[in-house]
Amino acid sequence: MATWPNTLDRAGITDPALRRDYSEQRQLVARYARAEYTAVRLLLPAPLVPDVLAATAFMHHSDNLIDQGPAGERIAALADWESRVHAALKTGEADEPVLRTLLDTLARQPQLQQYVEDFLAGAPLEVRTTGFAAESDFQQYIDGYSLPAFLLIACLLGDGAPTDRYVAGCRTFIEASQRLDFLNDLAEDLDGGRLGLPEELLARHGLTRQGLVAKDATTVDGFRPLLGEQARQIRSGLSASFGIVDLVPAPNRPFVRALITIQGLTLRAAARKGTALLDGSARPQVAAALRVLAREYAAARRGRDTGAAAGGAVPKAGQEA
Repeated sequence: MATWPNTLDRAGITDPALRRDYSEQRQLVARYARAEYTAVRLLLPAPLVPDVLAATAFMHHSDNLIDQGPAGERIAALADWESRVHAALKTGEADEPVLRTLLDTLARQPQLQQYVEDFLAGAPLEVRTTGFAAESDFQQYIDGYSLPAFLLIACLLGDGAPTDRYVAGCRTFIEASQRLDFLNDLAEDLDGGRLGLPEELLARHGLTRQGLVAKDATTVDGFRPLLGEQARQIRSGLSASFGIVDLVPAPNRPFVRALITIQGLTLRAAARKGTALLDGSARPQVAAALRVLAREYAAARRGRDTGAAAGGAVPKAGQEA
C-alpha cells in the first residue's frame, strides 16, 4: 500500500493547498467509516484513492446536513447546501475543502457530476422517508436516493461513464445492501421513529410497527419467518451482484469483490442473531472480514505485479502499474 503522500503524488495532486484539503477529507472518512476506508486504501489503485475518498466525504457531509432535526430545518439546510454545490460546479470555485476536493476530482472524473446532481435531487426523499407502505415505495426509495448515493462512488470504479448494464448491476447490489441495512438496523431505526420494512411485509407476517417496538412474544414469533424471507431475498441479490465485478477494470475488482463479500458476512451475522435484531444490530466477525481483506489484498498485489512485469506503462487515473 502506498503512503498517503505517495498516493497523492500518483494521483497527480501536487498543489500544497489541495493536498491539505484531500488529507482533511481522508481523516474525516477514516473517522466515520474505518472499515470502508481501510478497504479503499488497501485494495484500490493509488491514483483512484483520493477521488473515492473525496466523493465519500462529500456524501457524508451532505448526509450530515439531513440526518438530525425537524424535517423542515433539514430541507432548508439541504436547499442551502445544494445552492452552494451548484454554484461551485458552475464557477469551478469553492471556499470549503469538501467542495474543493470534489471539484478537483471532477477534473479527472467528469462522469461524477451527473451523479452529484442526481444525489442532491434525491436527498429530499431521504429527509421525508420515515417508512414504506408497500414494496413499491421501497423500490422508489432505491431509485430516488440509494442508487444515486451509491453511484457517487461506483461511477469512479468503472471505465468512464457507466453503461446501462453496469448501472443495473449497481442497482441490484444497492437494493440488497439497503434491504440488509434496514433489517439489520431495525432496532436503531425504530428508536429514531423510522422503519425500513414495508408495512405490507409486516402485515403478511402478522406484525405491526407498534408490535416491533413492544417486542412481545407474538411479535418475536412472527419476526422469525420474516427474517428468513428477507435473508433469502438479500442473499439472492448479493449473489447476483458479483456480476458487476467483471464490468470494472481489473485493478478495481478486488475492492468490488470485498465490498459484496463483506455485505454477505453482515447478512450471515444478522441471520445468526435472529430475533435479537429487535434489540440491536449484528456485525460481521472481525476475523472473517480481515480474511476477506487479506485475500483481496493479495489478489490486488498479484494484479499490480503482473501489470508492472508486462511493460511498466505509465498508469492512467483509476489504473496502476
